[in-house]
Amino acid sequence: MRTPRRLIAGLFVLPLLSGCFAPSGDDSSASSGSGDGARLRVALPFAPTENYSPYGQDAMLLSRLGVTEGLTKLDANGTAVPALAESWSSENGGRSWLFTLRDARFQDGEAVTAKAVAAALTAAGKANPAPSALARVKLTAAAEGDQRVRVSTAEADPVLPLRLSNPSLAVFAPKAYDKKGTVTVEGTATGPFALTRIDGDTAATLDRFDDYWGGRAQAAGVTARFVSDGTARANALRTGDVDIAESLPVAQVASLDKDEVHEVDTARNTSLYLNTESGAFTDAGLRAAAREAIDPSVIAKGAYEGYAVPAEGLFGPALTWAAGKRVEATGRARATDPDGERITLATYSDRPELPETAQVLQQQLRKAGFEVKLEVRTYARLEGDLLGGEFDAAVFSRNMMLDTGDPVTVLASDYTCDGSNNLSFLCDRKVDKLVAAAQAESDTAGRQDAAMKAEAAVLGTDSVIPLVHLKLVAGIATSVQGALPDPYERTLIGTGTRR
Repeated sequence: MRTPRRLIAGLFVLPLLSGCFAPSGDDSSASSGSGDGARLRVALPFAPTENYSPYGQDAMLLSRLGVTEGLTKLDANGTAVPALAESWSSENGGRSWLFTLRDARFQDGEAVTAKAVAAALTAAGKANPAPSALARVKLTAAAEGDQRVRVSTAEADPVLPLRLSNPSLAVFAPKAYDKKGTVTVEGTATGPFALTRIDGDTAATLDRFDDYWGGRAQAAGVTARFVSDGTARANALRTGDVDIAESLPVAQVASLDKDEVHEVDTARNTSLYLNTESGAFTDAGLRAAAREAIDPSVIAKGAYEGYAVPAEGLFGPALTWAAGKRVEATGRARATDPDGERITLATYSDRPELPETAQVLQQQLRKAGFEVKLEVRTYARLEGDLLGGEFDAAVFSRNMMLDTGDPVTVLASDYTCDGSNNLSFLCDRKVDKLVAAAQAESDTAGRQDAAMKAEAAVLGTDSVIPLVHLKLVAGIATSVQGALPDPYERTLIGTGTRR
């Protein structure tokens, strides 16, 4: 079985020191007061770990800060809508799509042409490792005149417009690409803000791109700091050192002005992944025993203090279509007595609710008869052993729509034999067959129906136990207007975001 690829960016602890958001140098306008032209000060939890490569998780940072964009983007309903492409149509039975570009410019002043877009998509297709949105997809792109790009795949891909919305498939100017496959993102993207200065993994400076096709941004720029300590992010918002603090720990919410707290239902779950390839949970009866021992409502009320709801499956309330299409899981094994079976349960501390969730699970599993050792590390220190299958179980947070906005794609990556993000190391013939059937569906409603059948098959294996569906809790100062937290965690700052 393929080992899961890198799942999320590693994190670094950056304590918030007094004055660390104070303006200096070219950031002096940060304290210029409210109104058009003031700079935005943002505290983000996840530091860049791949030098802002657009092909990994750093791509999400660039997207949320308004630096990058691709041919399409997702709307609030998870539908592909125009971005750099004004329109598109399917050809050749879904094996190729023709995209018509809008009139736009790169941040270096060059025009966005079909040749440049085709070269950017070709470079993404050759990246190693491949962007998650292109897992098991062979993509080619060619210019059709100056304003149209034909994107083709080896097999029919009915969700290609959704796939191209992934921030890892953002388009950069020709000069951004070198022969070694490295992409220089400073001043070469197409979004309303250009990345102009990088301070390692601690901070970044962005300036407004005045020629943005979607109109001139109302903020002069953005000063972003990467602060993994959630309490520090909340304190910075409370003291006025930042305007936006992303992903607040729920324990800090009560200490903030209620008008500064913004909740958004997300497609993110916290789940318990059971290792089906080695250790205790190769036994389906013990997996069933673990499922029966767990009460997700305790986690929702306790660890998440009501900023999450007990999970009903893999796809939660942010996906409004899922509830009416859910299929009951069948074929589950009968639970067997754990009888003191020893297991190691792992999680990471970078999301502060996860260690508390793991402690609740430890208590519930012990009560059922398991002997549970808890392993908590930062993600950077946990990742290698997690991907190597060294633990019996892992508590993990996953946005189910992050890669493509397509439920079938995430099922394929997380729960099939060749899945690139398969934390449970699941390899089940029935699951693979149902996921393959769902991938063949081109009709949206039919694809959703097929996805829910596959979801039921996954849950029937007890390889993953969904715990809670999360709400995004962002801290936004009352002086800020137009921030864009969204269920898919791809946007935060846009042209209308200002203070």
